[in-house]
Amino acid sequence: MKKHRRKKRNMVFVLFLTFCALAMFQHYFQPQKPAPLEKMDPFAGVKKYRTLLYDELTKYNLQEHTDVLIAVMQQESHGQGGDPMQASESIGLTRNSIQDPKQSIEAGVKHFQQVLSYGNSKKVDFPTIIQAYNMGRGYIDFVAQHGGRHNEELAKQYSLLRAQENPTLYNCGGDKKNFRYPYCYGDFTYSTKVSHNLQLLSDSIPVNGDGNQTGGSF
Repeated sequence: MKKHRRKKRNMVFVLFLTFCALAMFQHYFQPQKPAPLEKMDPFAGVKKYRTLLYDELTKYNLQEHTDVLIAVMQQESHGQGGDPMQASESIGLTRNSIQDPKQSIEAGVKHFQQVLSYGNSKKVDFPTIIQAYNMGRGYIDFVAQHGGRHNEELAKQYSLLRAQENPTLYNCGGDKKNFRYPYCYGDFTYSTKVSHNLQLLSDSIPVNGDGNQTGGSF
């Protein structure tokens, strides 16, 4: 009877050791599923458009702003959808009318070139120009009349003025909990977010580069 119990205990112990060994083997030797590329690099979706952006900017001799436009695209869409530059409205169409990324980049780069040229002529700072990508050239005029340097308080004032012109359109969807409310024309934090994206992008680029590494001045 004692031998039978001892055998049973030994069998349980052997099974336990076998289970532990299998668990360790699975942990150390079974191939692990790679993390999604977006988790490894949050800019993976926009970096695929680097060459297109660079080539389009080159047409205007603005290729040094490639990383700026990547940071803008990250803020607009994370590189997703048919209009990754969210440029439909800049050419007089309704939002997301463009469904071809190449056309979106062409329109977005042209819009950037226009606000950059106009901003330089008005002698405003670069953050104003980036904010104008979101709010339009009128914001450049507004900042030029208020010292020439962007800040979020000025962006709020301009947003409120435009929202009051068309309160049924610019009302944040009626959501008073929206962080923009009542400054519902554009995003008064846009330039700050693009600047932050640009810094994160710089940190994400390997030392040896991942293409044409160019940026702008904030």
